Amino acid sequence: MCPRPARIPPVPHLLALLRRHLGRAVALTYVAAAVLPAPGLWLRHPHPTGIAELSLRTPQLLLALVLFGAGLQVPLRELRLLVRRPAALLTGLALHILVPLLIVPGVALALRLSPDHDGGSGMVAAMILVVAMPVAAGATVWTAKGDGDQPTAVGLVLASTLVSPLTVPLTLAALCPLLRGDYAGRLAVAAHSAGNAFALTSVVLPCAAGILCRLALPQRALTGLAGIAVPAALPASLLLTYVNASGVLGPFLRHPRPVLLLAALGIAATVCGLSFTLGRAAARALRLDARAGASVTLACGMNNSSASAVLITTTLPDRPHILLPVLAYGLFQKVAAGRVVRMDERTNPPPVRSGQRTGTG
Repeated sequence: MCPRPARIPPVPHLLALLRRHLGRAVALTYVAAAVLPAPGLWLRHPHPTGIAELSLRTPQLLLALVLFGAGLQVPLRELRLLVRRPAALLTGLALHILVPLLIVPGVALALRLSPDHDGGSGMVAAMILVVAMPVAAGATVWTAKGDGDQPTAVGLVLASTLVSPLTVPLTLAALCPLLRGDYAGRLAVAAHSAGNAFALTSVVLPCAAGILCRLALPQRALTGLAGIAVPAALPASLLLTYVNASGVLGPFLRHPRPVLLLAALGIAATVCGLSFTLGRAAARALRLDARAGASVTLACGMNNSSASAVLITTTLPDRPHILLPVLAYGLFQKVAAGRVVRMDERTNPPPVRSGQRTGTG
């Protein structure tokens, strides 16, 4: 008889409170990055460890901790359901890969009419780096809030993460010709970096390590590990947001550029809105049921913006301003995900469960 899977222990009260007010916590993180950016700027830089040429890169370390915690919480038994009905998973994965190839060229063409000397290539490069990333793990949280198809959501996060060493550099290479000036060359370097190391070491391996620990460790050991790693993932995510934001918000407030801010907000909102819209339209055209359709829609619009911010920090450290649309996209996708959840609840009300607690996102 197979042993019962270990249960993830409940988070402490303080972290539970933080989850319930995550939106406010993120807002405070942005305020801290704007008012006190110096610690975040220090953490952004590599620090020698004294071991050969190995350097400590805090953003990659924090991202790995977040993804390891996500892998440790994957409900593996639910994934078996996808073997019997993989249509939604394959549809969502295909749309997640193809939708950016439809949206970004149109946005780039529109920006060529702007007065910017490089035709808005900085904004386009930022959006390319966002949409090329795997599905954000937060999609599973929003799916649970709307009582959606949780196995499909988890499968999409895992599948897009596992194929990211192939899809990320291919997406960057395919969209690179849209850029002008030196952004084309810099994005080519980013594509090379993503294919050789970033997607594998910073995205796939931490998530896979969490899943392997869940599979291989005895129940007692897994419970102890989860009791440390899972609660640590949320503060790590907030610290990563602070580190990424400190590189742009502090300098931006010292030298305000309102036009740049409006452009970043407009581009991020456009790409995010079109991604969610195309995802929902495709789900309806394929006649997916409401729950699977919501999961596919979230997969189209929710990308791991933290991973793209880390990639920008490592490959484009002298272009911190292009983090603005990335940060904006991270906020907009949460707002859009909330609307998808509310629409799903109106069309498919979740069953009432005794003692059910509301989820957070």
